[in-house]
Amino acid sequence: MEQQHHTNRRFLVKGIKYLAVTLPLMFMGPVVINSAFKNPNHPLYYFVLGLGIFMCITSMILFFKGIQTLMKSLFGK
Repeated sequence: MEQQHHTNRRFLVKGIKYLAVTLPLMFMGPVVINSAFKNPNHPLYYFVLGLGIFMCITSMILFFKGIQTLMKSLFGK
């Protein structure tokens, strides 16, 4: 008889936290990039563009880690 796996609540909460941080970054990153493209002659253009790209990449990484952690909590190791 197989043993049932139970949800690991610690990993579940950790995955939800990752996804909670990801959601605002998913929206703020493209807005910051768009703002940078609207002002190409501004002295902080490259800084703002880099910040927007960093936010988008961070949101993708955190989304992947969040989904991975949720799957680990639901289906075990």
